[in-house]
Amino acid sequence: MENNKPLVNRVANSGLITINLEDFFPAEELVAFDIKDYLYMELMLKEKDFRASLKEHNWEQYQGKHLLVFCSTDAIVPVWAFMLVTAYATPYASSVFNGEATAFYQQAFQRALLNFDAKQYEAKRIVIKGCSNKPVPVSAYVELTRLLQPFAQSIMYGEPCSTVPIFKRPRKTK
Repeated sequence: MENNKPLVNRVANSGLITINLEDFFPAEELVAFDIKDYLYMELMLKEKDFRASLKEHNWEQYQGKHLLVFCSTDAIVPVWAFMLVTAYATPYASSVFNGEATAFYQQAFQRALLNFDAKQYEAKRIVIKGCSNKPVPVSAYVELTRLLQPFAQSIMYGEPCSTVPIFKRPRKTK
């Protein structure tokens, strides 16, 4: 038995709007500056040696990049050491962040979503895309859901062909 009916893409015709959080991902490269590499025996900061090392460091390598400044050991590092690294890096780096990549991405997405206009999704059916190829933090999914909920008709997570319902606005009764 032959079926001559044309194939219909029901997903494309569903009216679902997909939001991909990867679109908010920082474009610049992330690079790390671990202060432990500048400590005596990775334990102690010697001010004279630290200042000399920073003065000789090639700061131009951070041009246009996000610089993560942290110490990966349990050494006690004075606050001024982080400030000094920042002072050297600022003319070159796109940004200087105290912490590691996970915390940086959480803050970057929080900042990016500050300008998100959720009102444009009034009464729309939204799918927040899952299966990210980049390290999108869970906090970004939480914040986007919070922003959309007052406006969206429904919010789902996943792919348009396979979604998990998150929120559905109740129908108004007459």
